[in-house]
Amino acid sequence: MIEWLFKYGAVIFLFNSILLSIESTYFIGNQIFLALMGIFLFVLLINPKQIKTILFHKAFSFLLIINLLNLLYFFLFHSISDYDAIKYLMARGVQFSIISTSIYFNYEYYKNKFFDHLVYVVFGIVVFGLVINPDLFSARYSGIIWNPNMFSSLVVIAFSIHFLKYEKRTSFDYIILFTLLIAALASGSRGSLVAIILVFFLKYGFTLRNMIYGFIGLGLSLFVLSINLETSVNRFAEQSMFNDRVLQFEYAYLSLKEKLITGYGLDKYAYIDNSLVPTYLKDKIIGAHNGYLSIITQYGIIFGSVILFLIFRKSFLSYSYFKNRHSFERVYLFIVIYTLIASIYESLLTGINEFHTILFWFSLALLSYSKFKEEYEV
Repeated sequence: MIEWLFKYGAVIFLFNSILLSIESTYFIGNQIFLALMGIFLFVLLINPKQIKTILFHKAFSFLLIINLLNLLYFFLFHSISDYDAIKYLMARGVQFSIISTSIYFNYEYYKNKFFDHLVYVVFGIVVFGLVINPDLFSARYSGIIWNPNMFSSLVVIAFSIHFLKYEKRTSFDYIILFTLLIAALASGSRGSLVAIILVFFLKYGFTLRNMIYGFIGLGLSLFVLSINLETSVNRFAEQSMFNDRVLQFEYAYLSLKEKLITGYGLDKYAYIDNSLVPTYLKDKIIGAHNGYLSIITQYGIIFGSVILFLIFRKSFLSYSYFKNRHSFERVYLFIVIYTLIASIYESLLTGINEFHTILFWFSLALLSYSKFKEEYEV
């Protein structure tokens, strides 16, 4: 049982985040999350020598450093009575432990089969959502997922993985790709467009001809799919969402200025100080919607800058090493690059139970481990 948990803990953790994104399964997902955290923490305590080998592994050292920074930050700026901060500290530590041990014990699975399982799960969710809610082109579509942006992130990542992974495709592969593409565009999320452009260039290269083909294809897709068939509103051309994001960035920056050195605390990720927001804007200003501002606001400028440096450094090293690969590393590299771009307009990188964020940390850790195996193992 323990060996199985070590191998597939990251899969359970990742897929459970989808349950947490569906209103009807949220309670079940939350119980699974708590159980997984508790069981894994217990396993860590009873296997100190074996776990030490993994958690102190050179490939996962950046995760260990972040955990140590979290611990140091807690002792400097929190008290032992800050229950929410303790929960974040423990959850982040266990999350990184789950990721590290799963990769260490089950590397071949995550190299060869994991992507297929991820794509099939997301495809099944989309199909089930279409059965429950087939009105694909009315307003912003989200299927059975609670939020269109969450739905878009889930679907466009699955589309990109399937698009990058295979050179030879069956008819069923094309059905999967077409379904996921339509669903992603129907969500009305601008983030899906960023991912589609990025994955096209990663697949075929950044040539002038490919850029022209890519933008023509994207333009045609938007022309057909971005028009709301009931109200004739172009979802991708709406200005209110853009204006709301600008306001969210502004008040995240104002919040940051209030506690520039210390930050607001470990449990205050994607945080905006509500006291700074005028009453008439409180329904619009609900979060930072920027992963980088979120980290600085959470940790303060000193700790936040160190953590961002660790993220960028590991991402750059991974990109430099694997940029010319056309195997599984390219897919994980896409996830890392896309997340860093998407963090400009979404509060990624900071959360514990968000699908895209978990997949980012997992991808970065796996690329680091893959690089280590090539450099140091025969």
